[in-house]
Amino acid sequence: MMLLVGGDSEIGAATYRHLKGQGRPVCATTRRRDRVAPDRPLLDLAASLDDWQPPPDTRAACIFVAIARLAACAVDPVGSARVNVTQTLALVERLMARNIHVLFLSTNQVFDGTMPHVQPDAPTCPVSDYGRQKARVEAALRDHMRRGASVAILRLGKVVSPAMALIEDWIDALAAGRTIEAFHDMPLAPTPIDLTAAAIGALLEDRLSGVYQLTGPRDVSYADIGRFLAGHLDVDPNLVREVSALDAGLPKGATPRHTTLDSSALRERYGLEPPDIWAIIEPMIAVRTGVR
Repeated sequence: MMLLVGGDSEIGAATYRHLKGQGRPVCATTRRRDRVAPDRPLLDLAASLDDWQPPPDTRAACIFVAIARLAACAVDPVGSARVNVTQTLALVERLMARNIHVLFLSTNQVFDGTMPHVQPDAPTCPVSDYGRQKARVEAALRDHMRRGASVAILRLGKVVSPAMALIEDWIDALAAGRTIEAFHDMPLAPTPIDLTAAAIGALLEDRLSGVYQLTGPRDVSYADIGRFLAGHLDVDPNLVREVSALDAGLPKGATPRHTTLDSSALRERYGLEPPDIWAIIEPMIAVRTGVR
C-alpha cells in the first residue's frame, strides 16, 4: 500500500490518479470530513498526531502537505513552521517507526536562485521563510539517511496542469484584444503534473533513498510566456504589459534568477525528462482556441 499524505492537493490528486491507473494499491489522506472514505483516511497535519495511525500494510508514503505560499509563510513564519517543520517531522518519525519508506516533497526554494541547474548535493541557501522551513526538514531527513533510514527527498519547481488557469485567462484576454500584465522578473522552469506524478510513483514503488530533483530544462519569465502567446495568437505584442514582481510587493524569494535544478538522476534511472516549456504551452493554446 502506498500512502499519499495530502490527497486534496493538486499534485497529490494527480499522483493518486496515476497510481490507481497503474493498478497500484494506494490511499490518499484528506483533511475534509465530507471526503473521508476507505481509501481517503482523515488526517489534518495541523492537529495532534497522537491518535493517528497509517493504514495497515502501508509500505511507502509521500508527504504532499505543506503551507506552500511564500506570502503565507512570510506573514506567519511561526504558524506555518508548525505545519511545515514540526508536524511534518513528527509525521515522518511516526512513519519511520513503522518501517514505512518516506518520500518528502521539497522545493527549489531551498536555494537562493543565483545558479541554474543546481546539483542535488549542493548546500542549501534559502532566502524565503518557506524555503528555510523546507531546508530544515531536509536537514533532519538527511541525518536520518546517514543513519540508514529509508527516506528520500524530491525537490520540485513549478508544476503545471494541462488547464493552468493563468495561461487560459491570458489566452482568452489576448484573443479578445485585452491587455495582460506579466512579470518580467519572475522565472519558471515548469514540469507537467503527469510527469511529476510518474516520478513520485516510481520513487515510491522502488522505495529509493537519496535526494532527487525535477524541473524543466530552462527558465523563462512570465513576460516571455505572454509574448509567446501573443505571437501564436497573432495579436499585437503590446497587449503584453511587462510589470515587476518586486514592485508588486511579492515576498522575498519570489524573484530568483533561476529555478532550474539538475534532474539527471531521474532521467537516467526512469527516462523522465520534462519537455521544453513551449512544448507545454503550445497544447494549452490549441485546447483553448480549438486550433491544432
